[in-house]
Amino acid sequence: MTRRSLLAGAGAALGWARRARGAARPNLVLLLTDDQRHDTIAALGHPDLRTPALDSLVQDGVACTRTYLEGSTQGAVCVCSRACLLTGRGLFRAAADLADPAQPLLPEVLRDAGYQTHVIGKWHNGAASLGRAFSSGERLFLGGMGDHQALPLAPFDPSGRFAAATRRAEPGFASDLFADSAVRFLRQPPADRPFFLYVAFTTPHDPRTPPDDLRAAYDPAALTLPPNLLPEHPFDNGALRIRDELLAPFPRTPAVIRTELASYYAMITAVDRAIGRVLEALREAGRERDTIVVFAGDNGLAVGQHGLLGKQSLYEHSLRVPLVWRGPDLPRGARRAALACLHDVYPTLADLLGLPLPAAVDGCSLRAVLQDAGAPGRATLGAAYGQTQRLASDGRWKLLRYPRVGQTQLFDLAADPWEQFNLAGDARHGQQISRLTAVLQAWQRAAGDPLAA
Repeated sequence: MTRRSLLAGAGAALGWARRARGAARPNLVLLLTDDQRHDTIAALGHPDLRTPALDSLVQDGVACTRTYLEGSTQGAVCVCSRACLLTGRGLFRAAADLADPAQPLLPEVLRDAGYQTHVIGKWHNGAASLGRAFSSGERLFLGGMGDHQALPLAPFDPSGRFAAATRRAEPGFASDLFADSAVRFLRQPPADRPFFLYVAFTTPHDPRTPPDDLRAAYDPAALTLPPNLLPEHPFDNGALRIRDELLAPFPRTPAVIRTELASYYAMITAVDRAIGRVLEALREAGRERDTIVVFAGDNGLAVGQHGLLGKQSLYEHSLRVPLVWRGPDLPRGARRAALACLHDVYPTLADLLGLPLPAAVDGCSLRAVLQDAGAPGRATLGAAYGQTQRLASDGRWKLLRYPRVGQTQLFDLAADPWEQFNLAGDARHGQQISRLTAVLQAWQRAAGDPLAA
């Protein structure tokens, strides 16, 4: 599947009758959470979580359940994933600080098309690019993580300087503060043009300190433990002593992981509640029917799976993210299992809106996938973490290479979705390893991987 072929092939299928009649383009709301794993939505089958707002999005929209990152070049995975989302480019082509003017950012393209682009929340990709990309904003956190009850928040600065002296910690839980700002914007949206509202939450990223009323929302003893829970990772993957992994002692015990899961789930319920307020404000403003809503996570999180806590791996729990679309002319209550990447969001929105796609974008439009359950997604995908991990997958078979320690893993995701049984040592699967090795090498060359052969 190529980006251009999807753009061409999907146009007739969806139609976008509103635009054909000369109506204004729809508004856009992009809601982004931090460290939310792909399976942490009750409506998608999680047995323990309570996520009524996200459940409503799934029920009213299209959930892309096989959406992946291309990984990260650093431990702060969100920096790379957000750069890919905002540029529509793959891992090794997306400048982490977004400073390259040859990479037009999604909000820049929308602003040039007549949108008011308004930003709220986390921006971890350089202050200068934030000022360049948006026309307005409020309560901006220029950093990776912090105390959710005392984040230093800055007012919008179109110059892109965002001086440290302007940043102030406000009382209140960060997700609630961001929701307050989003609700305020939606109550007085621009009257003369469509808007793009970008709300980037800092939760459920640690420190896992939910609001007081949700601290005891989940009983650790009642939570389901993942079947791939391990006391420690079986070998050095190159990121075993990174900050994220030191948040709990070794070896990982069921009791410790249950406690971690309880606070993680409470954080997810807290951000779900904030998202619900934004969606309700959109409805009350009468803009629900002419607005595309996109919900996504920036990366996943292990929380005990494979003996890991963080996201610095290429297992499903860390590489897959939730992605849900709702909007005019999109199906309701639909699930799509086609392979997709987070940096496909940009070209998909451009396609839906009939906007020209900058040549720098190399993601694929998902427009056909959203509309048609039978439409193909990506045939394969590749991913990387730093200099220590590489991946190739066709959606069923998944090859992981660890070049520094000479380890190889092969998983059959159809039979083993929790990635518990490494088949790399089974001679019967040698053909799969050879095939996926070729896929990996081709992806590395095309993606600009510095480790490409």
